[in-house]
Amino acid sequence: MSLLKVIVGSTNPVKINAVQSALTRLYPEFEIECQGIKAPSNVADQPMTSKTTRDGALNRAQYCKEQFQTKDKIDYFVAFEGGVDVFEDGPATFAYVAILTANQQSVSCSARLPLPKAIYNDLVKGEELGDVMDKRFHTQNIKQQGGAIGLLTNNCATRTSIYTEALTLAMAPFLYPEHY
Repeated sequence: MSLLKVIVGSTNPVKINAVQSALTRLYPEFEIECQGIKAPSNVADQPMTSKTTRDGALNRAQYCKEQFQTKDKIDYFVAFEGGVDVFEDGPATFAYVAILTANQQSVSCSARLPLPKAIYNDLVKGEELGDVMDKRFHTQNIKQQGGAIGLLTNNCATRTSIYTEALTLAMAPFLYPEHY
């Protein structure tokens, strides 16, 4: 079985598991090896715009690529950034995923989860979504579990499922490069 090596710009098991899950489904003939590393986003801890969130994902993926470009052959550098923005229908949380290879890049965004105004107001005051959710729902470290998405959907959707979906969509240019 051939090996696909992936560097994930996070040590959060939710993000690493999402990459492992998506790539295992997309490449069943490969063994997938995911290594998570701390990668700076160079944006606020709680990005409050879509652009900032996208920039954070790209910054993390680029950092991974810079750290490993001269080492073992790495097939993909993947990073996620969760953020918040206000849209036509109100505030929502979402995530961007950035995937880099030696000569290609793809970025995609997850579905958006509408946020209650009270939670959004806490974020505007400078708190992070995971911390706000932990306080309001009496959980601990929810961001390394189902996240706000899990809490507000009765775990029908979770951070892992949303990240897996976003990564799967972002992989299209790598799966069918002749069409991109």
